[in-house]
Amino acid sequence: MKTSLRTVLLAVACLGLAAPAMADEPRRPECIAPASPGGGFDLTCKLAQSALLDGKYISKPMRVTYMPGGIGAVAYNAVVAQRAAEEGTITAFSSGSLLNLAQGKFGRYDESAVKWLAAFGTSYGAIAVRADSEFKTLDDLAAALKADPGKVVIGSGGTVGSQDWMQTALIARAAGVDPRKLRYVAMEGGGELVTSLLGGHIHVASTDISDSMPHIESGDIRLLAVMAEERLPGELSEQIPTAKEQGYDVTWPVIRGFYMGPKVSDEKFAWWKDVFDKMMASEEFAELRESRELYPFAMSGDELDAYVKQQVNDYKALAAEFGLTR
Repeated sequence: MKTSLRTVLLAVACLGLAAPAMADEPRRPECIAPASPGGGFDLTCKLAQSALLDGKYISKPMRVTYMPGGIGAVAYNAVVAQRAAEEGTITAFSSGSLLNLAQGKFGRYDESAVKWLAAFGTSYGAIAVRADSEFKTLDDLAAALKADPGKVVIGSGGTVGSQDWMQTALIARAAGVDPRKLRYVAMEGGGELVTSLLGGHIHVASTDISDSMPHIESGDIRLLAVMAEERLPGELSEQIPTAKEQGYDVTWPVIRGFYMGPKVSDEKFAWWKDVFDKMMASEEFAELRESRELYPFAMSGDELDAYVKQQVNDYKALAAEFGLTR
């Protein structure tokens, strides 16, 4: 069967339209999740993996690799020192990463050591318990902590000073309990945290809403509170009260995004930034983001760089309040 000239010309035209988007595409796109599978960093990478591969942005599948250790420290140091010029590699970060940077937990590298690419959504801190927990409200938890803080085992994705620790420390302080007396078990990411909660190894998990949703929907866990300014939309509005409405003036937004190595070329960084800007503005991405229980937050390039540095400064002040500075 002969192909008509019109069909050929149409195919060429379509290729011409796609060429600018794909011309500078990296050969091996990769997203590093700096924790074990199943937590927030995994979610961040897999959302990018799903959103980018629709023919408009990249043509090759983005692989997700896991680099746990130090709640992001191992990955950060590896990217800066060993993978600084990798043009196809993006690494997930969250507000918790910035809090750790503020406390010097990433070693000799500070917030200026990488190129901050894009942030594409926000979640909120949350306090989770098993569905059959004796704690029904934050007041129940506060009462138990006041009676004997050593009897309540709290799991957090990181050690003292981490984002998860800070969330419960702020709740404890608001309840009149010394955060230094709380009994913490540090874990490597949200996947391990939920496993320990469901297994009965901890009584309370300091987590965030996006990590928790699959287990809320399955009926395995409940959230005592979400650390947002007001109740979240949709079904969550009925199920999950805020900490503020229960008398605890604590909010904790958790932004999610990506950085790149410091030696990535300006041209390749600009290519990634343009891809993320277009993706974040699309209706298709908004639907994907919402399905992961993330809320609107879109920032990239210089704007994100300025935001990150301001947040790190703010977290340094907060860390000083809790005696966490080195």
